[in-house]
Amino acid sequence: MSKPRKQRPAVPGVTVYPRGRRFAYNVDLGPDPLTGERRREYKGGFATDEDAWTAALKAKAAVEAGRRVAPSKRTVAEFLNEWLSAVRESLKPSTHVNYADYRDAYVVPTIGKRRLQDIDVPTLNALYRHLLTAGRCKPDNNTTMYEYWKTRRLAGVEPTPAEIARNCKVTIYAARSAVLRYRRGRVPVARAAGLAPKTVKNVHRMLHRALSDAVAWQYLTYNPAAHASLPRERRQRRVKTGATWTAEQLSAWLTVATKDRDAGMWVLVATTGMRRSELAGATRALVDLDKATLTMEDTRVVVGGKAEDSDGKTDSSYGRTVSLDPVTVAYLRRHLAMLDKERKDFGTGYQDHGKLFCHPDGRLLHPDTITRRFNRLVDLAGVPRIRLHDVRHTYATVALDNGEDLKVVSDRLGHANVTVTAQIYTHRSVGRDRDSAERIAGLIFGEDWAMPPTPDEEDDEAA
Repeated sequence: MSKPRKQRPAVPGVTVYPRGRRFAYNVDLGPDPLTGERRREYKGGFATDEDAWTAALKAKAAVEAGRRVAPSKRTVAEFLNEWLSAVRESLKPSTHVNYADYRDAYVVPTIGKRRLQDIDVPTLNALYRHLLTAGRCKPDNNTTMYEYWKTRRLAGVEPTPAEIARNCKVTIYAARSAVLRYRRGRVPVARAAGLAPKTVKNVHRMLHRALSDAVAWQYLTYNPAAHASLPRERRQRRVKTGATWTAEQLSAWLTVATKDRDAGMWVLVATTGMRRSELAGATRALVDLDKATLTMEDTRVVVGGKAEDSDGKTDSSYGRTVSLDPVTVAYLRRHLAMLDKERKDFGTGYQDHGKLFCHPDGRLLHPDTITRRFNRLVDLAGVPRIRLHDVRHTYATVALDNGEDLKVVSDRLGHANVTVTAQIYTHRSVGRDRDSAERIAGLIFGEDWAMPPTPDEEDDEAA
């Protein structure tokens, strides 16, 4: 004999009723504010009338509080497409491209077909675990080319760039650059199957922002990303040991780099710590060699493989003016004279974009071109291989280790504040605290404190 349904007081606008072997509810949503037509929300499939009643009251309360989210079959993929289109103009081009990459490579293949309203905290936790252990899906063309190149050479055949491009499905330009790298001993390192914790956190940040907007758009009642568990990154130095040069190594590299056509650019990055994007975007009009200053405004960044103009990494980066030393000024004077001669030699064929660093015919520099030229000069100089960005770290490290003021170094680098600079380079203070250590020890021990005997002296006394 079935249990009789519990008698409840009537709630205006709420109806619960059996539907087959299940229960459903109807909630009166009131008239549409635009058309005046009556609106209702229906939902069925509840196991008991108690479950249906509880859900109906929640729906009614949400309507009255203005927090109602209409049931929808919208998928995660559909929502992210809509969201990226809506926020495009509020994001930097590079950020928008990164978000689109995260969507296409890491989110849509895994949970893209699921309903947006079905995504909860456990779902995101499972997604992040998957990305961390087996999330890498982008092809590693560099490793593919290297394996082909190595195999052919072991067989006694020197593969041409055209052959590599054809068999590895890459462009001829990528194959040519790869062959030059491999001949110089720059070979790729095999990648793990999972993504780095930092990449997983970047995916999370995108989802957190997107799902927060979904709540604001009344697609969701809450943001599950706000409570998801992220992988823990091992605590490590922001600038790893070995990722910078000593002052002597930097000087050895400059000895070679100053023989290059772009000697002025290499000296400038060594003495200011400028970013690659700032070098590529530096404007000739903002160089004042009489006052020995350079102002940094526009930058050039890589977005989807293409170089595009941008407005700087941070507000502190944009519009900052740095002083130039006499040696850098001299190299830039020579550089500007070279640009004037090249403009005259090319005549009407010269493409004048007003950039400080460019190709001989005035064409804009792709940031990746700067990196390739830097790597070639590093190999020629025979110094430890570091990234172009690590010259920036080298500049800061050398400056701080030689007692330069932290605020001055931070301003020259264009950091948001000195805290950022301190977090990155604090570990480089080893040795600079020696005077402090000796002064404090003097206060503790006093001038008359006797030094302990050495191990040899203790052995002599025991004998």
